Amino acid sequence: MRKRCLPVLIIVILLVAIFLFIPICSADPALTVYSYSLSPEIFMPGDNGVLTLTIKNAETTNTYASTATSGSNSVTATDNVGATIANIYIESDSDSYKKYVKAVDNFDDIGYITPTNTITIDFELRADVNITEGLYFPIVVIDVEESGYEDANYPVKVKVSNSSVDLIKASIPSKVSMSGSTDITLTAVNNRDASVNAVTITPQQIDGVEFVQDSIFVGDLESYSSEDVTFSIIPSETGVKNLTFDISFKNGDNLHSNYLDLSVEVIETLDVAPVLYSFPSTISKGTSSKVRLEVYNAKSDSISGVLVTPVSEVTVSPSQYFIGSMDADDVFSASFDVITDDLDIGSEYSINFKVSFKQGDNYYETPAVSSSFKVIKPVESGGGEMNLIFITIFIIIIIGLFLFYRLKKRKTVR
Repeated sequence: MRKRCLPVLIIVILLVAIFLFIPICSADPALTVYSYSLSPEIFMPGDNGVLTLTIKNAETTNTYASTATSGSNSVTATDNVGATIANIYIESDSDSYKKYVKAVDNFDDIGYITPTNTITIDFELRADVNITEGLYFPIVVIDVEESGYEDANYPVKVKVSNSSVDLIKASIPSKVSMSGSTDITLTAVNNRDASVNAVTITPQQIDGVEFVQDSIFVGDLESYSSEDVTFSIIPSETGVKNLTFDISFKNGDNLHSNYLDLSVEVIETLDVAPVLYSFPSTISKGTSSKVRLEVYNAKSDSISGVLVTPVSEVTVSPSQYFIGSMDADDVFSASFDVITDDLDIGSEYSINFKVSFKQGDNYYETPAVSSSFKVIKPVESGGGEMNLIFITIFIIIIIGLFLFYRLKKRKTVR
């Protein structure tokens, strides 16, 4: 029985001796990715961005003391809990078509990091062109230089989305008048889960149409938000015009663009114009005659500074007629006196009337409307005297007849 127990006793003694000379715990630093952020928050295929890592040594003391005992002797060892980071790199992630989310570079010899301290490192990340949209998890690897310490591995989530910023029609007239400017309203829509910045809408220049604004800067556009922009166009010729508007925006520092095509028809119809209401066909020389017209505003917006100007060699009073502001669908009357003192009898004269007005910050002038009249001889002054003589004779005859019948009646009575 004693012989059987002896080997077991020897084994137990050896195990106790080995245990006594082994430190109680290892001074392994707790390196971890304390936090991270991405810019942009959500990548688009082909985007470059920045992954900002904050790496922390989570230990709370700089050293750790361990004691080993051999018989009556004890040995105390002090270990550092800091660590030297030899390398930090990122293992890429890919889709089934071998398109990657990957880091552009890695960092060597970061240095020594003591307990409770942190370091911040920026990695440039790239999402390959035409990569499939979805979630990717590239892994941050922290390579610790000290032997016996494990490297830290930490996956980071990177979302790639094809969603873009679009332009849609808000208020587009199918037909546009040749007079003045016409407003076209578009809506910029951010369909992404994150905000975008530097949003700018620019019309492509075409023949026959002038854009009052070269471009409109919207700036930041929050996730799933929209903003209306209005361009004023000034046509110079009729026909169907195909318009293209470009929208550019930045996702982080990455510039992207989109576009919208639309068409409008430019027609001759005037939405601001004078209409002649009363115009004489003849005027006697030396007299004046009144001309009446109406100015209408068929635009959907108000106009200001409305001025009617007659253009002719004929003397017209007043030389201009100021109306001022006109609301949408408003009508205003104006009248002028045509003076014929210096005109030739038998000659025909024409008068053009044009309307100028202000819309926004721009001034416009309508095509002129025209009408003509002929100068005729004045009524002779003798004709009036003869009429007066005839009227006088007629009155004398009436009075004579009255007196004759009265006198005759008296004789009969006698």
